[in-house]
Amino acid sequence: MANSTTTGTASTAANKSAKSQTSVKKSTAPAGGATNAAAKPPYDASALATTSTRDLVPAMPTHLSAPGVNLGAYINTVHQIPILTTEQEQELAHRYYDEGDVEAARLLVMSHLRFVIHIARSYSGYGLPQADLIQEGNLGLMKAVKRFDPNKGVRLVSFAVHWIKAEIHEFVIRNWRIVKVATTKAHRKLFFNLRSLKKTNNQLTLEEADAIANDLNVTRKQVLEMESRLTSYDASFEAQSSDDDEGRYAPQLFLEDGIDPAEMVEEADWEENNSSALIAAMDTLDERSRDIVEQRWLSEQKSTLHELAAVYDISAERVRQIEKNAMDKIREAMTIESVIMPDDI
Repeated sequence: MANSTTTGTASTAANKSAKSQTSVKKSTAPAGGATNAAAKPPYDASALATTSTRDLVPAMPTHLSAPGVNLGAYINTVHQIPILTTEQEQELAHRYYDEGDVEAARLLVMSHLRFVIHIARSYSGYGLPQADLIQEGNLGLMKAVKRFDPNKGVRLVSFAVHWIKAEIHEFVIRNWRIVKVATTKAHRKLFFNLRSLKKTNNQLTLEEADAIANDLNVTRKQVLEMESRLTSYDASFEAQSSDDDEGRYAPQLFLEDGIDPAEMVEEADWEENNSSALIAAMDTLDERSRDIVEQRWLSEQKSTLHELAAVYDISAERVRQIEKNAMDKIREAMTIESVIMPDDI
């Protein structure tokens, strides 16, 4: 009986000791169940050494068309690609980082294409094709996979987002205008943030420019300069059909074959001389003859002989005679000798 009591007492003491040790271990563990990165077991390449890279993610498609071919079909296909687990991502990343397995890199890129689409949609307000934005983001994703180090303890998407945005930023700045609007780091910062920081669509005041400059750590001059660039527009290199400016020629006309700038200047000078000679010849006419010629030939709404006959209370035939005599005087005054060498006559 005494032996039984002694045995029970010893068993109870052992249980209490075990619970006490367990309590001590729990109290020394990190708060909230957080794990220490240094305590994580190292990557074990032998765990899946017998599994081929393609078999790690069997549901991954083997072919995917470019977004520019059919954007809707591309997006639907990308969203059907499974998202990698942490273990799968680590295994593929180590296979590419440690062994140079290109198939592993391809699987990493394919599984993160949906994140590129999500980021590219936020840049749709710049008027550039969505397919081109996605394609540029894909280039950034591939660069991120190439430089990703799985030993750093971060997920690929956290590392790749900066590379994806960098490629899209460069594409937007390069293609938003013919003339590049952002050439420095401060310009880039203002290009992507100025419109969102402006409270109205009106021109910035000096107080608003100072506030934006303080927020972005740039100068007021840089803020006003970028606003001027954003509100400007590209001038056409070609001549517009509605362009009424005389003496101005599109730059492309001087580059085309068969166009001689000297001939163009000569024609312009000839027209100018003719205009001057016509004005001088009109001044030699009497008031009635000059008015008849202007009404018959130079006004937008030309008058008829009968209308002018009614104005001057003469016959239509007399108006015709006055017109003919006036035209003969003008033609005589605008001869080549009188136009080119008036002092020699």
